[in-house]
Amino acid sequence: MPLPLHFTTLPPLSLYVHLPWCVRKCPYCDFNSHAADGDLPEADYVDALLADLERDLPLIWGRQVETIFFGGGTPSLFSPDALDQLLSGIRARLPLAPFVEVTLEANPGTLESGRFQAFRALGINRLSIGVQSFDDVMLERLGRIHGAVQARAAVESALQAGFDSFNIDLMFGLPGQHMEAALRDLETALEFAPAHVSLYQLTLEPNTRFAYEPPPGLPDNDMAGEMEDLLRARLEAAGLARYEISAHARSGMRARHNLNYWRFGDYLGIGAGAHGKITSPGGILRTTKPRGPAQYMKQALATGDLGERQNVSPKSLPFEFALNVFRLVDGVETRLFEARTGLPLLAIQDALAQAEAAGLLRRDLLNMAPTQKGMHFLNDLVALFLPPA
Repeated sequence: MPLPLHFTTLPPLSLYVHLPWCVRKCPYCDFNSHAADGDLPEADYVDALLADLERDLPLIWGRQVETIFFGGGTPSLFSPDALDQLLSGIRARLPLAPFVEVTLEANPGTLESGRFQAFRALGINRLSIGVQSFDDVMLERLGRIHGAVQARAAVESALQAGFDSFNIDLMFGLPGQHMEAALRDLETALEFAPAHVSLYQLTLEPNTRFAYEPPPGLPDNDMAGEMEDLLRARLEAAGLARYEISAHARSGMRARHNLNYWRFGDYLGIGAGAHGKITSPGGILRTTKPRGPAQYMKQALATGDLGERQNVSPKSLPFEFALNVFRLVDGVETRLFEARTGLPLLAIQDALAQAEAAGLLRRDLLNMAPTQKGMHFLNDLVALFLPPA
């Protein structure tokens, strides 16, 4: 018999907007992104996004949106005019928080002079810049369309446009990369005093070109581990504290949108392949939109259902909760489990005890958080919360 769910309050709500086109698909990328073939169908896609949003409004009627995130793909490929139309349509349909965080992902190889200023004027107040490396050789091996000069210029343009909140994406463990080169990349990023840095190891994801044709010269696990330890220690020393498994930020500059994900908040997802999670008194609903841009636009602009909706089984909620919250270095308040899943804390007492006994978790009456060992063996930690077979 399924456990009954009881929600006393609804979680914060975010909006994710997926813009799926890139100039070229990177060989390591497993996101739902598609190489642009000619001019982007901006007008049709914006119309489809707003139609998609209209369909989902009954799921979140009356709830305030705290954050908006334009992800991709490469959202900065879209013109300021198209984004203006989109944001205007969103504002007309949703109540936004007074200090709503609006993030745009941008890649250095897609930016024209002055475009960041135009984005800032639209109300976009946070950027996430996909630099990955400031080394021309590394960028070429990653299949990126930009070089080191463009990477620097993009960050400088963000500063000149008045963005005090911006993230730099950096990767390490790259083909042929040695310790000094990885540290040099990070030192270059720190010259710009970023508010936020996301640091990722290059991984060979299934269904990517690198999975089928691994690049030569990848550091072994020991070297990659040493590289990560060195880089994270340098970020900490520079005042960018690690607060999530891959994210570092200055005080007060954590990514509010991503924090909502990691604290098992709600988010509406619109766009090709976008996912959503919505809580209601009756349970938690997952939504998924069609992946292909052409199919998505056709269905969004027609009548009828768009994508799939599926109720989350109460049995799987402990695992879904753990999969998100234990990415956070400081964990979460113990009471958040009941608030976000609708289940009693008793439902995870055995898993918590096992995790604590294994040295993967630390907890008290108010808080539960991964240990350093738990962060390193995160898959082992969250697996303890899987439903019984």
